[in-house]
Amino acid sequence: MRLFHKGFLTYGLGRLVGKALLGLLALAGPAIADPVRVLAFGDSLTQGYGLVAQEGFVPQLDAWVDEHGAEATIVNAGVSGDTTAGGAARIDWSLTPDIGAMILTLGGNDMLRGLDPSAARENLDAILQSARARDLPVLVVGMTAPGNFGPEYKQAFDAMYPDLAQAYGALYFEDFFAGLGAGDPSELQRYFQPDGIHPNAEGVGLIVDALGPKVLELIARANAQER
Repeated sequence: MRLFHKGFLTYGLGRLVGKALLGLLALAGPAIADPVRVLAFGDSLTQGYGLVAQEGFVPQLDAWVDEHGAEATIVNAGVSGDTTAGGAARIDWSLTPDIGAMILTLGGNDMLRGLDPSAARENLDAILQSARARDLPVLVVGMTAPGNFGPEYKQAFDAMYPDLAQAYGALYFEDFFAGLGAGDPSELQRYFQPDGIHPNAEGVGLIVDALGPKVLELIARANAQER
């Protein structure tokens, strides 16, 4: 005569194994959180215009962050030709629930078109408001205008980035192109594609090296908020 039904025996063993696994997981400590997803929100400079995929800004930054031991994934939300107005129009659906932080790099196309800096400031403000509503840490990456639109334009354009970063308590990096140095413009052209606007793969690498430490600060802020 069988003392135990086969199904009952299987069920009992399953419960024992399940309890053992739960015990091991408890000893192992708390579960490891998923890497923070950082939205790189910008234009063609972010998107990687003119470069093969792995040479673009986001892939190089993602690799740099990984090499420096940060648990994060950089998400490419760069749109070629985008202005601050375009960014303001798409920010709400770009900030999906899985996003834990944002790098804001917009304004270059406003500058190239000579658009009013006060309008660009309003658009950037709207983008930062959306991030604040979601309690997301932000890194504002500035741009500097050339002098051909006049000193008043340059002053208004250059100032909007640090002003807004301070107003929203965001991290701030003074210039997307800072990593290329401030030497003779003719010497810097070796870091650009033939259009003289978009960096080549080597130029992107220098940009990432300079910007990377600020991105690590951003990731640290995002991780601290998740605790």
